[in-house]
Amino acid sequence: MGTFCSVIKFENLQELKRLCHWGPIIALGVIAICSTMAMIDSVLWYWPLHTTGGSVNFIMLINWTVMILYNYFNAMFVGPGFVPLGWKPEISQDTMYLQYCKVCQAYKAPRSHHCRKCNRCVMKMDHHCPWINNCCGYQNHASFTLFLLLAPLGCIHAAFIFVMTMYTQLYNRLSFGWNTVKIDMSAARRDPLPIVPFGLAAFAATLFALGLALGTTIAVGMLFVIQMKIILRNKTSIESWIEEKAKDRIQYYQLNEVFVFPYDMGSRWRNFKQVFTWSGVPEGDGLEWPVREGCHQYSLTIEQLKQKADKRVRSVRYKVIEDYSGACCPLNKGIKTFFTSPCTEEPRIQLQKGEFVLATRGLRYWLYGDKILDDSFIEDVSRIRGWFPRKCVEKCPCDSEADQAPEGEKKNR
Repeated sequence: MGTFCSVIKFENLQELKRLCHWGPIIALGVIAICSTMAMIDSVLWYWPLHTTGGSVNFIMLINWTVMILYNYFNAMFVGPGFVPLGWKPEISQDTMYLQYCKVCQAYKAPRSHHCRKCNRCVMKMDHHCPWINNCCGYQNHASFTLFLLLAPLGCIHAAFIFVMTMYTQLYNRLSFGWNTVKIDMSAARRDPLPIVPFGLAAFAATLFALGLALGTTIAVGMLFVIQMKIILRNKTSIESWIEEKAKDRIQYYQLNEVFVFPYDMGSRWRNFKQVFTWSGVPEGDGLEWPVREGCHQYSLTIEQLKQKADKRVRSVRYKVIEDYSGACCPLNKGIKTFFTSPCTEEPRIQLQKGEFVLATRGLRYWLYGDKILDDSFIEDVSRIRGWFPRKCVEKCPCDSEADQAPEGEKKNR
């Protein structure tokens, strides 16, 4: 009940403006089309309501729609939770471990990052999702993930109804040469015939809805798998990139240390419970986090400060080994690259073999950074920024700044 109240109790009516964006419009449009067509097909042509199976089927369709919309709006309007404006740690000495946000006039709490779209520092920020027109973070991570689970399940149910509707309606009209196939279609027989005949327009609408349902199942299902992987490790996509750069820094400077991610509780179940709870409210307050034994509350933020001070690991230099057209979902870069394309409004950048790029963050199959247009790659004015596939680039063995450093200096850093 508390979660439901948090959905309808907006901070102000300005939150409703989140609906006026291409992401929510498309997402809600797909939900409306698939749900409406599934209900119409069930009642009119596939499984009548006066049968027990038809009633259960119809109730399940309504149930999927309600749960999908509930978690969708929960993720959108409850939001990720923002670091309070002007926030600073209770112990003043702890400010030396934190970065300061000039926009929010506050210190960035552990695991928080500033979102340029929301213009606020987001607690446990994972990414800014255009489909909910909001960030995915501390407060709405569970609702967002449940939406990613329920949407494919509901679409699978709807797709089954679309296929069976077309099959039962066309079975006696068209000959497919399946005379030896014996299927009991008694549940779909009508006596009398349905009030609305299954015509060409109904067939076209059902086929279109089937395409939407199958596409949503694949695309959203892949996103659910990605989210569950990081939840079971108690990480965010941003923190995964920080960890990757930490290992790169240790390897390059040949440091006698091992970076341990501080928020991994040591078991997948304990990590899972950090996000999903019976009350629907995530554990903690979004500002302080439990850490594994031997780690510090500010272990990750200290690593971020080290990376910020080290120009070499602030961004990792890559050389382009394959051309890339800048397509949003490139088919010629592999099936995994195609299905894991970042769900963001940030652009893609075209790449040509032999060019250089500086990656500042990334995912498993994609990187985000700046394309170097000339030899002066330190200057922001000589860059084009965006996403590109990992398989199109390879990490340079050494960076132009750091490869001049003598071996002794590397070890001392």
